[in-house]
Amino acid sequence: MSKLKAITVETTVNASLDKVWRFWTEPEHIKNWNNASPDWHTPKAENDLRKGGKFSSRMEAKDGSMGFDFGGTYDEVVPNKQIKYTLDDGRKVDITFAKADEGLSITETFEPESQNSTDMQKLGWQAILDNFKKYIESNNGSNDKN
Repeated sequence: MSKLKAITVETTVNASLDKVWRFWTEPEHIKNWNNASPDWHTPKAENDLRKGGKFSSRMEAKDGSMGFDFGGTYDEVVPNKQIKYTLDDGRKVDITFAKADEGLSITETFEPESQNSTDMQKLGWQAILDNFKKYIESNNGSNDKN
């Protein structure tokens, strides 16, 4: 669909691969990190993590002024390594998880949409990724289910 150049965002988290995979894919965790700024939240998340499975999350401004659904279908799932999916609007996303010197590297490459600037999209996706890093690194106690 998109003819714009793919955008890549990445981070490195200080957490085990198993924990990163769990926090990235389990709806109760997704609801805690899937927002780009503190004035947004994700009140609903569903995830059928398998090839052909669907996922969706509802992202809303906390003041109720706006919101949108974000969802798609998994094209490939390699546990603890890679997730590829197609968004409901036809754009492709590829996420890889790999060991790095400082912990675990997460790289997301996605096809941009044409309504917002690529810079704005990159900042938004990076902010969500940074929020994931903050969430997982602040949940490093023995009770991982918070």
